[in-house]
Amino acid sequence: MNRLKTVITLLIIISMSLSISSCLATASATDITATTSQVDPTFTDNDHLTIIDMSGREVIFDKKIERVIAIGSALRLYTYVNGVDMLVGVEKAQQDPATGRPYIMANPELQNLPVIGEGNPHSPDPELLIEADPDVIIAGDIMDEASLRKLEAATGIPVVITSCGTEAIFDPETDQALEIIGKITGQKQRALDIINFFAQHKQELSSRSAIASESDSKSLYIGAVSFKGIHGIESTVANSPLVETIEARNVADSIGVTGNTTIDKEQLLLWDPDIIVIDANGLALVEEDYQKIPEFYNSLSAFKNNEIYLQLPYISYYSNLETALINIYNLGMAIYPEQFEDINRSLIAEEIYTFLLGKDLYEEMTNLFGSPGVIRIK
Repeated sequence: MNRLKTVITLLIIISMSLSISSCLATASATDITATTSQVDPTFTDNDHLTIIDMSGREVIFDKKIERVIAIGSALRLYTYVNGVDMLVGVEKAQQDPATGRPYIMANPELQNLPVIGEGNPHSPDPELLIEADPDVIIAGDIMDEASLRKLEAATGIPVVITSCGTEAIFDPETDQALEIIGKITGQKQRALDIINFFAQHKQELSSRSAIASESDSKSLYIGAVSFKGIHGIESTVANSPLVETIEARNVADSIGVTGNTTIDKEQLLLWDPDIIVIDANGLALVEEDYQKIPEFYNSLSAFKNNEIYLQLPYISYYSNLETALINIYNLGMAIYPEQFEDINRSLIAEEIYTFLLGKDLYEEMTNLFGSPGVIRIK
């Protein structure tokens, strides 16, 4: 009898174990099915996307992004990553190729897109944005965060905030903005390729200048630099990344400021740099000033020794990174001729413009602004 009870008990335990295992297996299968059923196999990289923008805001997209508007500095970076694909609107200030901005020159389609506002410093028009019906607005260095939040609320369109940073080139914030744009457009690899492209050129430039001895480096001054308009020779840039990349001696660094600044002409006489570089945007003003006071200019060593160089304008509605990079090569050729003797000015420009914008714009740029290199001011 006892043996019979033992057998019965064992049978009951085995039966209960099988039942529990079955329930657990069923529950697991149900859980997996519920999870996978939420994922559409046709989704691509920019579907159901979460972006942490450069203000730290989390922006969630629950559908594929197909229509984009990029404003402020974001448009230039956008064209590097994705051309004009997916764009459905543009600021009026970013349509005219006569401005000499390469991203506009390379993408004439921008002129045919609906206008959504005048452009910085003016805010975009909420009604025009709603009419354009983008899935996202990428806002770069335009309006403050509070204003952008209001714009987002007024239009019902998600806003992703980006920035190209404060440096004219090689700013880590630019890389972050490119990564965000790459995620939004589904072009993450292209964004990474662009980041690596700039890093490789920076390394190449640094390596060439590192070979030169300190005695080889000529002092220089960059004048007539644009900043919120066109200026004469007094307008310059201190602690410029263009100059620092090749470890050149920028006389303006002694001022103790960083970025765009204005000096007195007398200070330029005191510095008397070996080389003077004139930004093409302000060349006409320098020539006009030369006619008024030729004795001032002719007393400078750079004018006496024919060491006046022209650079392509790179500051226009934020920094044109491709032209800034080309300018660094041209500076290197002027300051370290031996270390840069194998560089072909037009070929390096062709490589940079073509990689970033898909079109060689060097001839167009020189037709607009003149050829970089030695110039004579009369």
